[in-house]
Amino acid sequence: MNRRLILTTLAAATVAALAGCSGPYTISADVSSYGNWPADRKPGTYAFDRLPSQQHSEEATKRETALEEAAKAALEKAGFKPAADAKSADVLVTLGARVTAYDPVPWDDPLWWRWRGRLFSPRYGYAPGWSGWGWRQDPFFDRRYDRAVALLVRDRASGEALFETHASNEGMTMGSEALLTPLFDAALAEFPQVNPKSHRVSVQAVR
Repeated sequence: MNRRLILTTLAAATVAALAGCSGPYTISADVSSYGNWPADRKPGTYAFDRLPSQQHSEEATKRETALEEAAKAALEKAGFKPAADAKSADVLVTLGARVTAYDPVPWDDPLWWRWRGRLFSPRYGYAPGWSGWGWRQDPFFDRRYDRAVALLVRDRASGEALFETHASNEGMTMGSEALLTPLFDAALAEFPQVNPKSHRVSVQAVR
């Protein structure tokens, strides 16, 4: 799937949200989930479980704390409650997040057409290899960012993985910690149902 199609949130809305404007808005993300949550099992209590790589430094610990704060509301909406400690929790939750920057290739532009034997787009001009200029220096060239979160729920007693979910969207900025909360909301919006096929989920957020 072309990653440029993942985003359904308008870029203007995302930029406005990051700028700190107030009011509700809608975030849409591409979600996929896996696992086999028992039909008769209630969500129960949870505790966060950090991997060694997530706590090897002060910076890593700070980052995981921000992720956990962002995921708490989504977990509670799904029916989970925080446990007094990890030893008494019904499930353990592991979190992850990443931001990937990439440069879109011009021939992915839907406006490309073939003119006089060469590929041309009103956005990028002539395709590289068919013209003398480099499209990476084009003033209309945009870098894109893929923002993603992941969440894994395991049974504390057995260690069995019960539910795994991923949510991502795309925009013109790296985003901020404020974007993590709606991404986790989208990731858990359909819990405990699973759907491995990537599909769009929209959630309400407040900026």
